[in-house]
Amino acid sequence: MSKDSAPEGKPGGTPEGVLEGIKEKLVRTKELWAEQGRLLTGTAGDPERDRLPPGQRLVTDWPVLDLGIQPAVSEAAARLDIDGLVEAPLSLSWAELMALPQEERRNDIHCVTQWSRYDNDWRGISVTDLLARARPRPEARFVTMESHDGYTTNLPLADLDRPENLLATHWEGQPLTRQHGGPLRLVVPHLYFWKSPKWIRRITLIPDDRPGFWEVRGYHDRGDPWKEERYS
Repeated sequence: MSKDSAPEGKPGGTPEGVLEGIKEKLVRTKELWAEQGRLLTGTAGDPERDRLPPGQRLVTDWPVLDLGIQPAVSEAAARLDIDGLVEAPLSLSWAELMALPQEERRNDIHCVTQWSRYDNDWRGISVTDLLARARPRPEARFVTMESHDGYTTNLPLADLDRPENLLATHWEGQPLTRQHGGPLRLVVPHLYFWKSPKWIRRITLIPDDRPGFWEVRGYHDRGDPWKEERYS
């Protein structure tokens, strides 16, 4: 899922072939989870009543879930494009992003691998404000999102354009670390966290749904934790 963008592309001197082997093995493991319906409880929750979605366990740390390869995105290289079916496409450098109004959010996050973490404090840029600047066209109904490592995922536009969503630059008062998607990641707390891509660089508005990396590998197209939408 990831491809290191540091010089050599081989963290710690690990041979590239070994990294590709790790990537393929871990991706296949996740695909098997989808095929087998791993972690499914067959129950449903109610976000108005239940804080912890079905099948989840509460953690107090923040697990790092990737394939062991994390792109090194400098602030000079960090940027965000919003394009596709918009009246005013945006292409914002890191300096331009930081000049925008910064907002704070507190929310819970839920990972499809069964952990949840309560009361995360974020700072960053309102997604709804950026979309308002880009002015979606009437025929825009979905988005596809791309990260600096080539990872992609998709959302209905209605799930992205919500007031709680943030393009986060800080967590718990500190800049986002590389391992957690810094310098810029999306936070969509009402869906499983694979729908909140790390190292995000592009949001494209489109008329029809276009599944991303995990969605074409057996994972649910939307990912509602309270409905246990882990897999397709």
